[in-house]
Amino acid sequence: MKVTVEKAALLKSLGHVHRVVERRNTIPILSNILLKAAEGSLHLKATDLDLEVTERFPAEIETPGATTVPAYMFYEIVRKLPDGAQVSLDNSGDATQMVIRAGRSRFTLQTLPDSDFPDLAAGTLDHKFSLPAAELRRLIEKTQFAISTEETRYYLNGIYFHTIDVMGHTMLRAVATDGHRLARVEADAPQGSAGMPGIIVPRKAVNEILKLVEAGGDDVMIEVSAAKIRLTLGEVVLTTKLIDGTFPDYQRVIPTANDKLLTVEKADFMAAVDRVSTISSERTRAVKMAVNDGKLTLSVTNPESGSAIEEIEVDYDQAALEIGFNARYLLDIASELDGDTALIKLADSGSPTLIQDREGASALYVLMPMRV
Repeated sequence: MKVTVEKAALLKSLGHVHRVVERRNTIPILSNILLKAAEGSLHLKATDLDLEVTERFPAEIETPGATTVPAYMFYEIVRKLPDGAQVSLDNSGDATQMVIRAGRSRFTLQTLPDSDFPDLAAGTLDHKFSLPAAELRRLIEKTQFAISTEETRYYLNGIYFHTIDVMGHTMLRAVATDGHRLARVEADAPQGSAGMPGIIVPRKAVNEILKLVEAGGDDVMIEVSAAKIRLTLGEVVLTTKLIDGTFPDYQRVIPTANDKLLTVEKADFMAAVDRVSTISSERTRAVKMAVNDGKLTLSVTNPESGSAIEEIEVDYDQAALEIGFNARYLLDIASELDGDTALIKLADSGSPTLIQDREGASALYVLMPMRV
């Protein structure tokens, strides 16, 4: 294989694929990226056996062929080459090495045979539809923070995507929960998605998908089966195994009878919570909310460090109520709200609380209270 490529194009593609590679591997080939030169393009592929990302871009090919090189070493070399450099990749002289040339720089990397590189065969993907990149980004960004990191409940270690009928309209929903808070966001279901199986996309794949769609732009082609999902955005193709588990019936924990409505200016609320939580212990991060007659009093008492209290004006005309929350969870949810106000629907001090931008918003959050 002997090819010449622009540094910027190579670095951009490496940025998309090399992150998939785990830094520590017991299987040497999984530390490498597959390079394949054919038909006027250089193809890059990386995998961890659960997640695979491929990308291709134009290249000047002198000799077609394929090889694999250490992912992070290759990325760092290319990253440090001069801007605008033409990069030559050559392993035609010795199949066990690849020579990288750019200007006066010359590097030699050890290679492993491309025939050893695994292929994450996608199989049959029954459902196919497209979704604007910005819409997919919104679904992920507004739910990602609630993904559980508790490995024992592995079925919560991702975002649950499924279609559901809402008052005669088919909606695509994204749901994540860690048992303390729940995020549910929906969008109009794209044509072709109706009847797709409910799927749990794992945390690592969610992170990589989010990086790919950060810039928005084109539609993302999505293909789904019960075991895998494949996303195509331009020349980038991401394939991942899905979490093999059953997502819990999240509808049961979404309260429907919370009748105490509290409306608060989001910026003022977040700033006040952030200030008083400075006193809270790192372990519990507990903050107490006492609401009565148009005023919300936020307070924290920490026997080891002291206490804090702050009062803000709110729109509330129900019976007085005191309830405690984890301050970080409150701030995580509030930061995902789009509007200038937050609508907080309360029941009592021991029941789940519902938080939205406004009544009927497409994003809905549930937060469990804590004893303070």
